[in-house]
Amino acid sequence: MRSGLVPLPEQLEALAVLANPWVMGVAALGALAEFFADKVMWLDSAWDTVHTLIRPVGGALLALAVVDPGDPAVQVIAFLAGGGAAMAAHAGKAGARGVVNASPEPVSNIAVSTAEDVVTAGALWAAFEYPAIAAGIAAVVAAFSLALVFAVRKVFRKVFGRSDASGTAPPE
Repeated sequence: MRSGLVPLPEQLEALAVLANPWVMGVAALGALAEFFADKVMWLDSAWDTVHTLIRPVGGALLALAVVDPGDPAVQVIAFLAGGGAAMAAHAGKAGARGVVNASPEPVSNIAVSTAEDVVTAGALWAAFEYPAIAAGIAAVVAAFSLALVFAVRKVFRKVFGRSDASGTAPPE
């Protein structure tokens, strides 16, 4: 849309409020708080706990804002998909950071947080400068994530066995 190749739908013009200097300032303060909160173990865990409620709602509302308001079914689907995607991304980050935060020394927490910041800045730069390449990278990461989910599922089935509804293992 930024490049002008795709016309901006009328309902997206309401998102121009996100370019308001006050909104950008508050977002910058939030990003700065996130940057420093991620470096302190206990504060990072508390921050992630609070954002478990905030991020899915934000994702759902942003997804809702970009769909055609004329079709309620599409709005509900976008709302659920946006909230679900935001929750999945947050759960992955918070879960990984929970493991790192359990480490008794602070170096790993700071290193992982800094790596997250560098990857985020690089991904944003790539998305703005090379959107097709960034989309390709996102597709590869999504495929890898899906493969990882199936691999973990297979390990769980192997470790815990598969049981039926009564709780007993099926005969082999």
